[in-house]
Amino acid sequence: MSGTIGSLQLDVLGAGPAYTDRAGASGAAYLLRHGPTSLLLDLGQGSFPRLAAALEPSSLDAVVISHLHPDHFIDLVALRHYLYWQFKPARRGRVLAPAGLSRRIDALHEDPGFTARSLDVEDVVPGIRAVGTLTVEARRVTHTDDSHAYRVAPDNGTGPGLVYTGDCGRAEDVDALIRAGDTLLSEVSFGPGPVQPGAIHLDGPAVAALAKRTGVGGVLLTHLQMGFDTSATIESVRATYDGPVTLVNPGDRFTIGA
Repeated sequence: MSGTIGSLQLDVLGAGPAYTDRAGASGAAYLLRHGPTSLLLDLGQGSFPRLAAALEPSSLDAVVISHLHPDHFIDLVALRHYLYWQFKPARRGRVLAPAGLSRRIDALHEDPGFTARSLDVEDVVPGIRAVGTLTVEARRVTHTDDSHAYRVAPDNGTGPGLVYTGDCGRAEDVDALIRAGDTLLSEVSFGPGPVQPGAIHLDGPAVAALAKRTGVGGVLLTHLQMGFDTSATIESVRATYDGPVTLVNPGDRFTIGA
């Protein structure tokens, strides 16, 4: 579908890392809506209830998974159960994910075919594909062997998009996805820094340098690990990048490009 009007809306359903002491900071989950299309970036631990409160989960056009760490996909189990057991006949959902997702979920339940009974899983490869009124561009980034950042934008080419880093250990991997004026939704696991050796994540200075050199219209920070100060993290980005910077929390809502 093309030629639809309307802004790209972002609802933060979950923004937490693998573990946290921030109350309510469930695992990564970011809902994008554009006209009739709804797309979810990641679905980490504890975020399914917020998804269900935001819209009918079976109406999602796709769930797009950045990489196969459980804090980014494990609530697909809840979505699978919901689609399979809540409706007669069962409903189905589309999932775009790195190769091996179904095998991992099936192994968790010791039940080959568990995932496929209600989820249609497609392997993500670098490139562009359509999801309803949106285009989704994937690019591999340094983290796991098969991790992706994504750019999501209206398919008619109008207006800016959202670029989501997922978990990423080399900010330069994301450069090619960004168009000037896009909103950058970036992990900032190690706050003001520095990143621990071998951690393969980002900190504020790395995010700031990425935002400055690519000309993004604003930065949304997420995935801050336990023990890092939120104000210091934001200031570590503002020290280099002079656009708007926000550390997101579940319940936050943004209009991309507004």
